[in-house]
Amino acid sequence: VTIVDAGSSEFLEGEQVEYARVKVANRKLEQDGKVPATFSRDLLGITKASLATESFISAASFQETTRVLTEAAVAGKRDELRGLKENVIVGRLIPAGT
Repeated sequence: VTIVDAGSSEFLEGEQVEYARVKVANRKLEQDGKVPATFSRDLLGITKASLATESFISAASFQETTRVLTEAAVAGKRDELRGLKENVIVGRLIPAGT
């Protein structure tokens, strides 16, 4: 989704965020009596969707590797390795099952 109005949230106007993350943040804001963020749903092509993931390792494996890794390094990003793809890339067990 794209944030249209950040309200009282930490999101920035125009920022692309995962739907579930916005829903959780908005629920918390509403419980606290604050203004939730408004957003619009987006339909992204496969290239944009792959590059828009929160995992920069996953995004770098798809296209524009140098740009993605450079931006992550400059921003001091840290990948939490929560998904299947990024765990396979770094040679760890996948987060599946118990």
